[in-house]
Amino acid sequence: MNTSVGESWRSQLAGACQPGIIAVRVGRLAMVLTLGLALAACSTLRLGYSQGPNLTYWWLDSHVDFDNGQSARVREDIDGLFAWHRSSELPAYADLLRRWQRMAPLDLTASQACGEFDTVRARFNTVLERSVDPLARLALQLSPAQLDHLERHHRKSNQTFEKDFLQGSPEQRLDRRLERAIERYERLYGPLTPAQQSLVREQLQRSPWDPQRTQAERERRQADQLQTVRRAQANPSAAAQAVRDLMIRITTSPTPGYNTYNQQLVQSGCAQFANLHNSTTPAQRAHAVQTLQTYQDDLRALAGAL
Repeated sequence: MNTSVGESWRSQLAGACQPGIIAVRVGRLAMVLTLGLALAACSTLRLGYSQGPNLTYWWLDSHVDFDNGQSARVREDIDGLFAWHRSSELPAYADLLRRWQRMAPLDLTASQACGEFDTVRARFNTVLERSVDPLARLALQLSPAQLDHLERHHRKSNQTFEKDFLQGSPEQRLDRRLERAIERYERLYGPLTPAQQSLVREQLQRSPWDPQRTQAERERRQADQLQTVRRAQANPSAAAQAVRDLMIRITTSPTPGYNTYNQQLVQSGCAQFANLHNSTTPAQRAHAVQTLQTYQDDLRALAGAL
């Protein structure tokens, strides 16, 4: 998890092209499931989505270093996921973007924002379920050397997280989060005013997000992923169920108190987004409508190019 749930929600509506954000609470091995969703938020959507299968393969390869015998089947599974996603999910996302266009000119409550977040999360869960069998096949293919490679990648990812969110003074860490948040908001609304930037900063200061707690949960999930792969390999007939159980533990943590904390993040993020949206000018809201329309047009074009 790269940011709080609240920041993930803002990214979703702001069109952030960041797989780590769109894969809300999903482990590294499961990223293949949701790259299509991440690409659906890119400003260069059509090009990005068309390259999605290759980008997904390269992303996975950087984690586990496929051998020649694995590549063909992995690419076949990725192509199948993207074909399904293009025909079944993109039209639903286009409809969602159309609804957001109708909402954009109006003020927004935190409850409405959370309702939209729940809709996106439900679609995300559909992708998770569709990916169970491909991920089970992948888990059964991985060698001990590849699991070591994945573990090293986890350590590198944790170092990056620490650099981004744990190093420096509280003020420096806040500044880095603020820069990312403003960038995401401006993709949707255009340039923010100084007063709006101050509002975003104040809201981040009040956020319940705890990077140490987040990092601990990341590490728990990473260990769980490796254990799940080994469990699946020890009992191949139950591999799919092992992957499905892992997904449940990712979306609903077994860590005491974490799900309550996670829900607090969601509620805080919804309020943050609604407050910023309600501060926007008619021109900024018109910019948001146009941005969402562009994404919708791209999604419908992609869904029709079967």
